[in-house]
Amino acid sequence: MSNVDWQGKHVTVAGLGVSGIPAARALHERGALVTVVNDGDDERSRAQAAELEALGITVRLGDGDTLPESTELVVTAPGWKPGKPLFQAAAEADVPVWGDVELAWRLRGPDAAPWLAVTGTNGKTTTVRMLASILEAAGLRTAAVGNIGVSLLDAVLGEETYDVLAVELSSYQLHWAPSLRADSAVVLNLAPDHLDWHGSMDAYAADKGRVYEGNRVACVYNAQDPATEDLVREADVEEGCRAIGFTLGTPGPSQLGVVDGILVDRAFVANRQKQAQELAQVEDVNPSAPHNIANALAAAALARAFGVRPSAVRDGLRAFRPDAHRIEHVADVAGVAYIDDSKATNTHAAEASLAAYDPIVWIAGGLAKGATFDALVTGAAKRLRGVVLMGADRALIREALARHAPEVPVVDLERTDTGAMSGAVREAARLARPGDTVLLAPACASMDMFVNYNKRGEAFADAVRELADESG
Repeated sequence: MSNVDWQGKHVTVAGLGVSGIPAARALHERGALVTVVNDGDDERSRAQAAELEALGITVRLGDGDTLPESTELVVTAPGWKPGKPLFQAAAEADVPVWGDVELAWRLRGPDAAPWLAVTGTNGKTTTVRMLASILEAAGLRTAAVGNIGVSLLDAVLGEETYDVLAVELSSYQLHWAPSLRADSAVVLNLAPDHLDWHGSMDAYAADKGRVYEGNRVACVYNAQDPATEDLVREADVEEGCRAIGFTLGTPGPSQLGVVDGILVDRAFVANRQKQAQELAQVEDVNPSAPHNIANALAAAALARAFGVRPSAVRDGLRAFRPDAHRIEHVADVAGVAYIDDSKATNTHAAEASLAAYDPIVWIAGGLAKGATFDALVTGAAKRLRGVVLMGADRALIREALARHAPEVPVVDLERTDTGAMSGAVREAARLARPGDTVLLAPACASMDMFVNYNKRGEAFADAVRELADESG
């Protein structure tokens, strides 16, 4: 269906929302006969349905499981699980299923901008935004799109033209994107996540690895995470495509790394056996925590694979400002630094955050999503001054602390009211000493107590500012 005549095609779009609505509109505009199915039937869904129905699009609310008759293609929102009855029915009827990313890839024009693709368990959004900043510093027309919140369909079908796109892709999106072929791509890291959706770690890794399929210039991998290099080895790429590693240590040939506080390139230089090209200082990376330096190296590798000059890497990293709630310094109060990393919603992200500070009073807890915490606690134990636990699954972390860090004082907050975060911050302040860091890195999802991780981070920042005001 690469060059589809959409006129009269019966297409079912699964799911309203960020991806479903643009997909339904784009297909309708091309003459497809579109039916949108949606599990929910709430007030918001009805309002969205009314807008689409006004265009002549059929919408079926409250039943996302039944495949409409005559369906020739299903276009799904990325979050819909592969095991849903809708997809089973599609498979039995030999009806292909695409995601919004696949649809965007297929609808690209003949002169479309190449894609530089980023996936991984953690760091995707930061890396994609760093990459876009570097590309902009090189004078290229670009945008950070995909799972980052800007619809790929809007970028591909909009009036604005681009030289290259920095594309964030989740494992969900990659699962439903069989024909995607990026110019270059990176898998930043791999750790257990979303296993309830994928079914197993192997299936999760395989979907991440799809980002390397058909790469033309470079498959970028994390030299300190061998699973990412394994995915490169398994990928079917174009002739001449190179494997490029990044490391926080001294890089070997065909790698980017760090030497004496300098980010260097031994991959895209004339004599990579003997030469290294300086790209930026560690201080140019904001914030310069180890996992963020790794993100910067990955972004730099993709940019260099696209031919970007070294000075643009430096200028782009200097210009980059991280999103809120990602290892964000809120304030110093009584000689203690307060850091908001509410975005650390799983153990892998929290591990990276905890590795960046010492000593730490750690605020953690929330919805564990099936995670275990023994390895996380074991790795961080020597850095911990104290721990404040909150949220539904805090007992899992408390038990891991009892096993692996029994000497670390733990405050177990049973509160779930709106003032709970303020209580957590005050307990952390009581445990902290001048020179310490109070770190919100929950290692858990937020939805037990907060709408999302943003609201959790805002509650933390508000509580810290309240503490600062009282301290004068």
